[in-house]
Formats: sequence, structure tokens, C-alpha cells
Amino acid sequence: MSTKQVVSSLYRRSLKLSLDWAVHRYLWRGQAMYIRSLFEANKNIKDPRQQRALFQEAEAELEKWKHPDPYHAPTAPGGSKFERNLPSPILTPPTEIVK
Repeated sequence: MSTKQVVSSLYRRSLKLSLDWAVHRYLWRGQAMYIRSLFEANKNIKDPRQQRALFQEAEAELEKWKHPDPYHAPTAPGGSKFERNLPSPILTPPTEIVK
């Protein structure tokens, strides 16, 4: 993966992780701005070794702050409404009735 893809992935995962911990969206916004400032502070680092070290540090932080019960959208797999009220399957009646 390119550096841009790795950074984008880390940024998105950190935002989603902070959303798991936030009770309300307006509280999450402040956390999102803080995360953005952390990424902006390191955007001018060009040395691949330093970048790898930062990536490893960020991965470790994400693993450390992983939520024990992350949020799932209700209709997504693992959500509370997943496959609820599915339409009943259309069954063909038997052709012969056994007596």
C-alpha cells in the first residue's frame, strides 16, 4: 500500500474508533478535530523510517483503545436488526399427496 492509503486508513479507523467511545455526536466532533490536528502535525515527515515508526505507533494506539463492544449499524451484519423480518420463502406445494 502507498503511504497515502496507509494514512487514510489510519485516519478513518481512528475516527471510527473515537465514534465508538463518544456518547453524543457533538462530543465526538471535538475528538475528531484533535485527531485531525495529530495527523496534520506529522504530514511533512518524508523519511520512510520515521513514517513506518509513526504507523506502528498509531497501530499500537488503535489496538490499545479498541472498544470492547464497538458500534454496529442496526441493519449491518452483527447489528440488532440484521435479517429481522425477512420475507418468508416461497415454497412450492408437493405435487403428490401421500396417504
